[in-house]
Amino acid sequence: MSTSKLDDLDHRIIEALGRDGRSSNRQIAGELGVTEGTIRSRIKRLQNDGLIQFTVVTSFRMAGSPNLVMMGIHADPGRVPELAAELSAIPAIGCVMVLLGRYSLMAMGLFTSLEQVHDLVSSRIKILPGIRQVDVSVSVHSIKYDAGMARIIPRSEDAADVEE
Repeated sequence: MSTSKLDDLDHRIIEALGRDGRSSNRQIAGELGVTEGTIRSRIKRLQNDGLIQFTVVTSFRMAGSPNLVMMGIHADPGRVPELAAELSAIPAIGCVMVLLGRYSLMAMGLFTSLEQVHDLVSSRIKILPGIRQVDVSVSVHSIKYDAGMARIIPRSEDAADVEE
């Protein structure tokens, strides 16, 4: 990734795309008072520098995985960084967070069956050294989901790993 510094215009472009990723360069240029060519070149630079990427977010059901599962994990404090890395390496898990509060870690993913969740928790997560307890919650209805906060649906290059 480039070490280029983002200026005010870069931030405003990113904000405009964050509101509506389908906005045309012309629309963004008009909104920000610059030329369409400026927007095009800035977006290309931001993409090339790895600072932005475009993705399609579908409904969980459209992704073929109707169950969003959250796993609250109680762990030995000294093992949390290593456990976070080990959980992140599991293809079926789309999000791992280190927490302060009720849980040490939160892991989330999409699963086509609760049997898959049970198998994952019992055969891959609970056996990790330092795991004390795993509390599983299954989403039954999503009111709001902001993909910018946490990617749950795998990138296309990761999809093959999830199916294994």
